Amino acid sequence: MMARYKITYKDGSTNEVIGGEKFCKEVTKDGGSYEIVNSPALPQELINAQAKSWRDEELAATDNIAQTPDFPNRDKYLTYRQALRDWPSTSNFPDKKPTLG
Repeated sequence: MMARYKITYKDGSTNEVIGGEKFCKEVTKDGGSYEIVNSPALPQELINAQAKSWRDEELAATDNIAQTPDFPNRDKYLTYRQALRDWPSTSNFPDKKPTLG
């Protein structure tokens, strides 16, 4: 995850960088330390895209169930799938994912 880190080097000097934790571990491996200063918020468009991607994966994972008339609890899955399709237009999007009830 990209974030803003404060790096304290072995000699006591400091620096702030935007990068990943892997980078911070690498530059402090011979001594020193690092800490997160803040974690930047993701843009809303990215949050929405990630939520829709999750939703699409859930729909794909339940496609076979929707096509199998004698699948146990099929009605619950059909209701769940409808909730998934409706989710982006609700006030719960993207904060509260639909659940299989």
